[in-house]
Amino acid sequence: MSDLLRAPAEIKYAEELDWLESIDDGPKPFSWRLSPKMVRLFILGSERSDGLDREVSQKWFGDRSFVERSIVTLASDRGLLLIGDPGTGKSWLAELLSAAISRNSTLVVQGTAGTTEDHIKYSWNVSMVIAKGQSRESMIPSPIMTAMETGSIGRFEELTRSTSDVQDALISILSEKYISVPELESGSGDDNIVFAKPGFSIIATANSRDRGVNDLSSALKRRFNFVRIPVVTNKKSETEIVRFRTEELLRRHSIDLDVPPTLLDVLLQSFADLRASAAAAGSDDEKLESALSTAEQIGVLEDAVLHSNFFGERALTARTLASSLVGSLTRREPEDLAILNKYLHGVVEPRSKEEGGSWPEFLEGGRDAIATLS
Repeated sequence: MSDLLRAPAEIKYAEELDWLESIDDGPKPFSWRLSPKMVRLFILGSERSDGLDREVSQKWFGDRSFVERSIVTLASDRGLLLIGDPGTGKSWLAELLSAAISRNSTLVVQGTAGTTEDHIKYSWNVSMVIAKGQSRESMIPSPIMTAMETGSIGRFEELTRSTSDVQDALISILSEKYISVPELESGSGDDNIVFAKPGFSIIATANSRDRGVNDLSSALKRRFNFVRIPVVTNKKSETEIVRFRTEELLRRHSIDLDVPPTLLDVLLQSFADLRASAAAAGSDDEKLESALSTAEQIGVLEDAVLHSNFFGERALTARTLASSLVGSLTRREPEDLAILNKYLHGVVEPRSKEEGGSWPEFLEGGRDAIATLS
């Protein structure tokens, strides 16, 4: 695993999944590798009341009801659609569910304006077709078709980014559970229909901000169970997420660098302030273009940690954190810079005088970063 830039969940947590499978005596739907209870435990982590011989780490932070409803949906014959704002952990939850259920989270189709039916059905190896003609051997199955043939979970990222033709092709797959291959003649020895095996399902994700890009048809909506993932606003939960991701970052880069809890509090409070300001804004021009999601918060901290490690004094400072925040959240100039400057003067400056601590240095770092970008 050390030679992979980013290992999928089934490889990253292989030892833990093996152990959970070895002690799992619960009923398993279809070809699932773990029972629903163990899938939930793998994702949300163990508690003392579980009575396990070892601790299972929490990997997704959110309401357990979202995880439970997702698992129940996948145990039925309906698709699962995880929908929410950018950075709410939809893709990560989909990956964890696929890893726990099928031990394969890599059967993924990425939805874009250029995604075609071939990406969710099949294509052809042209050289083999020229040499031997069209056959099952010369057919290249899509990740979704592979999931059907193996009874696994297929994933479709950014469903509303794909065109209506692609979305319509999913309808028959979700309802009929097979893909017809008209290029193959029936009775020729090559089956011209690929049927889904028990255990097959699709987890799709969609950003709520993409509404109106390529809206889902009512027919496709009926074939999905919707699970809406809200933005994390609970400070305790968000702290756990940021700390979890930061520890992963430090391990991945073999970085020995202290991240003071006081600076985590500064980061969390800054995002809370900016979210409150965005909610009170009268127009989009008065809001940062950033969604101010937990994922973006992690990105700000990651940028600051790496900068401190490679170019700083191998210690995270409030100045570096402020510089990272300004650099990461400025996407429109001069609009975003004006909003951040207003925040520093109207909120951070009074707080630095009243509370002291890391805030004065954070204020100075933010001002310097804005001056550099202006």
